[in-house]
Order: sequence, then structure tokens, then C-alpha cells
Amino acid sequence: MMNKIQITNVFIVNEGEIFQGCVYIDNGLISHVQRIDFCQTKAEDGYEVLDGGGNILMPGVIDDQVHFRDPGLTSKADIFTESKAAVAGGVTSFMDMPNTIPNTLTQDILEDKYKMAAEKSVANYSFYMGASNNNLEEILKVDPKTVCGIKIFMGASTGNMLVDDKDALDGIFKNSKMLITVHCEDESTIRENIEKAKSEFGEKVPISKHPEIRSEEACYLSSSFAVALAKKYNTRLHILHLSTEKELSLFDNKLPLKDKRITAEVCVHHLWFSDRDYAKHGTRIKWNPAIKKESDRNALFQALLDDKLDVIATDHAPHTIGEKDNSYFKAPSGGPLVQHSLVAMLEFYLDGKISIEKLVEKMCHAPAECYQIEKRGYIRKGYHADLVIVNTNKEWTVEKDNILYKCKWSPFEGQTFRSSIMYTFVNGQLVYNNGTINEGIRGQRLLFNR
Repeated sequence: MMNKIQITNVFIVNEGEIFQGCVYIDNGLISHVQRIDFCQTKAEDGYEVLDGGGNILMPGVIDDQVHFRDPGLTSKADIFTESKAAVAGGVTSFMDMPNTIPNTLTQDILEDKYKMAAEKSVANYSFYMGASNNNLEEILKVDPKTVCGIKIFMGASTGNMLVDDKDALDGIFKNSKMLITVHCEDESTIRENIEKAKSEFGEKVPISKHPEIRSEEACYLSSSFAVALAKKYNTRLHILHLSTEKELSLFDNKLPLKDKRITAEVCVHHLWFSDRDYAKHGTRIKWNPAIKKESDRNALFQALLDDKLDVIATDHAPHTIGEKDNSYFKAPSGGPLVQHSLVAMLEFYLDGKISIEKLVEKMCHAPAECYQIEKRGYIRKGYHADLVIVNTNKEWTVEKDNILYKCKWSPFEGQTFRSSIMYTFVNGQLVYNNGTINEGIRGQRLLFNR
């Protein structure tokens, strides 16, 4: 293992700048960043040189929303397989959701997941404490310095953790000092829409009706309710996977991110796909909230550029292909994304739709700021050396034999990306090297400045 590494011959993208330079890693931390002549490759004393080949060096991606399915759902995925896929995609830290089996509703179950990750994860990790209609006492025990946040499903999704008791929601928003994240879809509206669809189609509802069933109105009713609760109690609220143009009216871009009490996330699939893609991909792009109209997708992208939306994530949620290739009601929602999120977003950069500085801001800096993560998300002296080197001129096509997810499929199968992840460092250790993963490396538990 290299303890002292000098990364040379790279374009560094960090904090709104692109510059030529060197990054020095000493025992897992960035010891200094130097702006030097691009051709400088001479090794400093005691450092081993890694030549970046004139490619882009950026902070590792922090994904604030994944479902790695451990424990209890490991036929779909597990922490070891999905963290390997993550580092292959340039994701160096992840935050995993509580709707596993058992649901993460007590401190003991939560800590068991951390112990599991310490043994299995090649990336850095954190886990959400789940909310139910009756576990406020457990929620209030959460240590804000060692846990990323509380997760509330204000709309049923994968698992059985719907919080629909208004008194319970009121108690959580009023009393929790933690950052609260929410999945927002109004369940009664969805049930009404299902009955309408069944009255027309019976059990053979086409997948194209998914955005009408899990509708704009269902999203807005729930999101606006969550925002109202947060404003009432001055709760630190982060709304996950926004999917509609209408919801954007709930957010503003007047405050810098560090001063916002209410923030929002958009996922890669809501920026990439639209309802036109159901004809091609069917239930493989069935997500909750649903992928909606092209106008929604375009509005979400613009809101990202305008800083109404703060973070890009994946909602990586694998299912087996046998589960997904099913009729509308039988096919579960969710799909795998962590291996392909960065290269997918780099396509937008290469098409001139987003600057690479903005992309790094939304995938690396903003999650660190939003969650107050300790010493990650930036290329700074004294920070953990979570780094990615990307070649934006090396094409590859997603095929079954290069998919690392345990489920072995991707909604991007057949897609040619123009960028490739070359190297990924986790805490200064080279975990991914041009297609090879060092499976012996283990990530660290994320800590938070709260």
C-alpha cells in the first residue's frame, strides 16, 4: 500500500476552479495541493508518483441516498458488492437507507449496520436512522456527530416504513435536532390514482401510467406539507429525489447553501430519463417518485443550475432482473445507479449543459456542506484523500460483463459513455485502478461537524 503519494499531471477541479497541479497524500490525508508546471513529474522525497495522464482530478462523489440492501435483502445487493460498484463509479462515500430487514428503527439495529459496513465496505459509509409512527424515543437517541440523518417515508416505497400519523410527524419535526430527510408522495392520492387506473385497465395497467399514478399532485401535496412542518419548527430538512417542476416553487436560491434550513436533491435518473423512455425501458425505469414529463426533467436541470436544487444523488435501489421484468403492479420500484452516476453526469458536461465545476459542486462539495461532513468533499490540506481521476476522452459501453452490481443489470445497458473512471482513492488508498478493485481496502465511518 502506498502511504505517501504524489499525484501529478492532472487538471484539478475544486471549489469552482480548474487548475494544473499536484496533490500530495500522506497517511490518508491531503498534505498539500500545489499549483505547478503541468509537465512536473519529479518525485518529492519519500513520495511515490502517480501520473494522472493529463486527466481530471476531482473529489470523490458523495452519494447521500442509496439502498445497498444489507441486511435482509441480499439477494438483490449487499454492502460489499455495491460499494465496489460505487468506487468503480467514482463514489467514495455513501449514505444508506433504513428500509432493510429488519427496518433500522432502533439504535441497536443501526449500530449493527455500522459494524457490518466496517467489515464489508470498500467505500466510506453512513446509515440513516429510520422513522416510524411510534419510535420517536429511539430517534432522539441518535448522535448527530456519527449518523447522517433521520429518514422519513412520507409515502410508501420499498419496505414498510410509511409514516402517515400527523401527530407522529409533528413530534419528529418538533423534537429532532438531527437533519431530517424525506421521501415525499401523498399516499391517499396515489391510492385514488391506482383505483382509477384499475377501473380502466384492470390488473394490466401499462407502465406509462406510472407518472400519473404517482403523480405531480401526490408529490407536491407531500413536499409542501414537509416544508410547512420544517418552517413551523425551524427543522433542518432535506427533501430527496425531487421529480416535478411544480415542487420547485417550494425552494429558493437566495441563500448560500451553508445558511439554508431547507434543501433539496435531484437524482440522476430524473435528469436523464423522461416519460418518453417508458416505451423502451419499461419497468426497468420504474422508480418512486416516478420519472415524469420532459418538461419536468428540463425544469429540474435548470433548477440545479440555478441552485434551487442542491445535491445530485442516485437513489441506487437494486432489484433482481426477475423482479423488475414483470407486470406493472408486480415489478418493484428502484434500480441500480452508483457505478454510472458520475459518467452519466459527465455526458451533460461534454454536451455543454453543465460546467464541470458545477457538477463537482453538486456531487461532492454540496453533500459535504449539506450534511456537515467532517473533512470530506473537497481537495484541501488536512482533508481525507477521497479522490477520483477521470478521463473524459475514453469511451466505453455498458454491457453485462462490466456491470459490477450484484443484480447484474443496469438501465444504461447499451449506453456508450465518453468518460471513464481511471483511479479512485478512498482515504488515500488506491481502491480502484483502471478496472481493478483492491477488495482488501475498507472505508471509514463518516463523521459530522454538528
